[in-house]
Amino acid sequence: MRFPEDVPVLTDDVVTLRAHTEADIDPAYVMCQDPEMQRWTTIPVPYRRENAVAFLTELVPNGWRDGGMWAWAIEYDGRYAGTVDLRDGEGRVGEVGFAVGPDVRGAGVMTRALHLVVRYAFDVLGWDRVIWRAFAGNWASRRVAWKAGFRGLVVVPGGGKARNVRHDEWIATIGREDTLEPQGDWWKATVLEGDGLRLRPFRPEDAERIVEACNDERTQHWLAGLPSPYTLQDAQTFMDGRMEPQATGEGVSWAIADLATDELLGCVSVFGMTRRLDPTVGEIGYWMHPAARGRKVMSTAVRMVVDHAFTPVADGGLGRRRLVLFAADGNSASAHVAEVNGFTRFGTERSAAARRDGSYVDHHGFDLLAAERT
Repeated sequence: MRFPEDVPVLTDDVVTLRAHTEADIDPAYVMCQDPEMQRWTTIPVPYRRENAVAFLTELVPNGWRDGGMWAWAIEYDGRYAGTVDLRDGEGRVGEVGFAVGPDVRGAGVMTRALHLVVRYAFDVLGWDRVIWRAFAGNWASRRVAWKAGFRGLVVVPGGGKARNVRHDEWIATIGREDTLEPQGDWWKATVLEGDGLRLRPFRPEDAERIVEACNDERTQHWLAGLPSPYTLQDAQTFMDGRMEPQATGEGVSWAIADLATDELLGCVSVFGMTRRLDPTVGEIGYWMHPAARGRKVMSTAVRMVVDHAFTPVADGGLGRRRLVLFAADGNSASAHVAEVNGFTRFGTERSAAARRDGSYVDHHGFDLLAAERT
């Protein structure tokens, strides 16, 4: 193909994909100074203007000419916003890569661009499948791929490489006959406020309070699976781990914080939402910082989460039909939270709750139906 004459313009009337021009060099250079761009891509670091010049005046044009890579500039609101490309299209299968500037992230620009190039790959290039890759932990890229319908995600340990360092890699694909729509749910920890509490996503500054809560003797007793002692690294691992269940639709967790000070008071979660036999159910779990006990904090937080869980998905909730909650035998405080929120005790799982000494106690089950809250 000739460059730029033969580069097709793709548009959905909001986002336009076009041939790169020399006018894109400076905004591309600025974009590549972004720490997130440098963290998650293989661009040179430090990134110099001559790197942008080489990419846009040599690599991109040569890719179109020899058919090794088809790269478009993403134009949004009349200005350069990033780049998306298709490559390695042998055997009717190829890969997609993309990057957008920080000023347009969250506006749906990349999802629109991805839809356009995937359709081009299928309808014009005749591909049967498109592959997406990203370093594990690049949640923004994974969410874009999810919104565009990529599926079958796998983790390849050490599968990616950037600047001579190996990284775990996520890989997902979409086929010609697949719908370009999200598969399953991707939950968000929607901020909920009321009665002196704020339920919000966890933040790095919560780590020390998490350590205090999870080293508490009472917390350690009832949550026997917690590391002991519980370290700052354990807290960081816990917070990092909240994204995976949200991305798979399995669950969502909130930090319970004081509305006035935003100080962490505990955690409340809804999980088990992808059960094969009944995906309308969710289970509630929680723990509390010892300084927050005796203030009805957990009873209030659970009430807020129950209301959110029973709210239809179309209205921003979790769309649950039934919620369950379990309390180990002897944990009267946990059972009280269930009872004051209208849960009904439905039975006992015998010797189901593990203790740190290797013994087991009964688990008492409570449930609540959405129909009972109307």
